[in-house]
Amino acid sequence: MSTATVAAPPSAPQTRHAHTPDATVTDPALVKRAAKAAALGNAMEWFDFGVYSYIAVTLGKVFFPSGNPTAQLLSTFGAFAAAFLVRPLGGMVFGPLGDRVGRQKVLALTMIMMAAGTFAIGLIPSYAAIGVGAPVLLLAARLVQGFSTGGEYAGASTFIAEYAPDKRRGFLGSWLEFGTLAGYIGGAGLVTLLTAVLSADDLLSWGWRLPFLIAGPMGLIGLYLRMRLEETPAFAAEVEKAEAARPKVPLREMVAGQWRALLLCVGLVLVFNVTDYMLLSYMPSYLTSELHYDATHGLLVVLAVMALMMIAQPFVGALTDRVGRRPVIAVGCAGFLFLSVPALLLIRDGSLAAVGLGMGALGLLLVCFTAAMPAALPALFPTRVRYGSLSIGFNVSVSLFGGTTPLVVTALIGATGDMMMPAYYMMAAAVIGGFAVWRMAESAGRPLPGSAPSVEAPRS
Repeated sequence: MSTATVAAPPSAPQTRHAHTPDATVTDPALVKRAAKAAALGNAMEWFDFGVYSYIAVTLGKVFFPSGNPTAQLLSTFGAFAAAFLVRPLGGMVFGPLGDRVGRQKVLALTMIMMAAGTFAIGLIPSYAAIGVGAPVLLLAARLVQGFSTGGEYAGASTFIAEYAPDKRRGFLGSWLEFGTLAGYIGGAGLVTLLTAVLSADDLLSWGWRLPFLIAGPMGLIGLYLRMRLEETPAFAAEVEKAEAARPKVPLREMVAGQWRALLLCVGLVLVFNVTDYMLLSYMPSYLTSELHYDATHGLLVVLAVMALMMIAQPFVGALTDRVGRRPVIAVGCAGFLFLSVPALLLIRDGSLAAVGLGMGALGLLLVCFTAAMPAALPALFPTRVRYGSLSIGFNVSVSLFGGTTPLVVTALIGATGDMMMPAYYMMAAAVIGGFAVWRMAESAGRPLPGSAPSVEAPRS
């Protein structure tokens, strides 16, 4: 059922939502389409990052020849981490731009850049062919990926949060990470298939390129989906209030004016991403290189855990609308604090049942973050600076703590010989996340800061 269209100033984004002094009435069909398109685009973005993580051991041999497998893996994860170092720069560019020109345009641009960077990796000659130029080109492509991703998560979560009715923001936001998991499963599944059907020599010589080359057509699909999206009602209303002129918001206002919310954002994103990258990006390599598990079986276990998380994702998202974001995130922090060591001991046991149980427990705890954060994080900031401030806080935290997780943990294990380092690292993150949850305000069922209440139009 469509709602009445409110005339907007000539330069304002056009949307099919009714804006009244009291509330924004959203069209259920448009809300569903927006959530679906943002999630599908996010899935394609994270397919690209997932492939890199799951084929890291092979990439180490292609781009960083060495007689030491640990040194190869460290070099590969170093390039992985380098992309996260430029994410704050991407956030400082794309975030303010999204607050200025609109969320939809920026999300389309990040889609193009991410696909191009990933496609380029599939074309880079090996170290054996061109020497040191190979890892340099790999690093350059990773930097393009990292820069574009600086505007991705904050933009996609802002987009869904601003479309969603207040009482369903948790459920609809949870589909964003559903898309992330789908992208990871697609990337991991393809790597697993290639590992199973190709010989080690074929995988090393040409097979590793296939997942990266698929990024080209996938990027075109993602771009099509995002170009069909309309601007969010919250952003359109903000433009109307400004009489069609979006004044430039100083970067200082996005940071100094939001310092408390930014600190909370950094803490929440820290626990979210350390545990996320530990489980979904680092664990396949941990099982293979550190515990000497068969690569295919290790990837299959991770795939099964992600499938379990996908099933739980929308249910936990809906739960956050009923009981609140804070209780759900707090359960996740407490779980990682007290269960990380037992879970990793199960994983190190080596039997399929023990590994599955340990990984499954960590995966379900991670759902407490993946289901709640897409709705909780945008609610920390007002509409005027939401995309920019969230991009800065999110990417600073991911760059310093999340994306560096595989590199830091691999180095810690190499330096100490303690195979329990992944558990200790997750426990430390849980403590910081728990403090952030304690200090944050509950946002479930409430309007976004700076926006009118948002309700869903009755279905016909």
